[in-house]
Amino acid sequence: MRLRFGDCVLDSDTRQVFRDDRLLAIPPKVFQLLEILIAERPKALSKSEIHARLWPETFVSDANLANLIADLREALGDDAKQPHIIRTVQRFGYAFEADVRAAAPGAAPSAFRLVWAGREIPLAEGENILGRDNAAVAWIDVYSVSRHHAKIVIRGDEATLEDLGSKNGTFLRGEAVSGRAPLADGDEIRIGAAVMILRRFAGVSTQTARSQ
Repeated sequence: MRLRFGDCVLDSDTRQVFRDDRLLAIPPKVFQLLEILIAERPKALSKSEIHARLWPETFVSDANLANLIADLREALGDDAKQPHIIRTVQRFGYAFEADVRAAAPGAAPSAFRLVWAGREIPLAEGENILGRDNAAVAWIDVYSVSRHHAKIVIRGDEATLEDLGSKNGTFLRGEAVSGRAPLADGDEIRIGAAVMILRRFAGVSTQTARSQ
């Protein structure tokens, strides 16, 4: 299902969020928070209810949720002082208040994706940063991975891999990457201790993917 609010589109099937037709790099927990708020709109959810759904049977401080809300607002272009998407309910929690409507079906998905830890990470045309930074396209929360560890560059139907001066190195098919290395479907990529596979879907163009 694709839902539009303001200049953003949430695609729950591909687990992607677009803003002004640009694919956003949103960490899994932030995406889950957005899904929860939209699904319960316009109901205001208490902090304790959101905590229970994001971190079941796990204690985390209120700062964790506040940080997720801040990250989500930044990605969506929402202003905490004058919000038009996520409303803060003082001493209670949060509510999704933007108007939501069904969006037209998108074009074909991105041609290139990374498969890591049981999930698929879509790659967009241009530079895709891999690392431990929350803003990275491929957010790899592993201690041995640098904040900006490596990048994959998509140009049409071609993809290349490049290390970004990481501490523990970037490896392609078991060999250390030096310079810019071309990628092919099924290639194994390792950054730090994280191992992933590049997949290219036949018959899909990154040019159509950008029009989503």
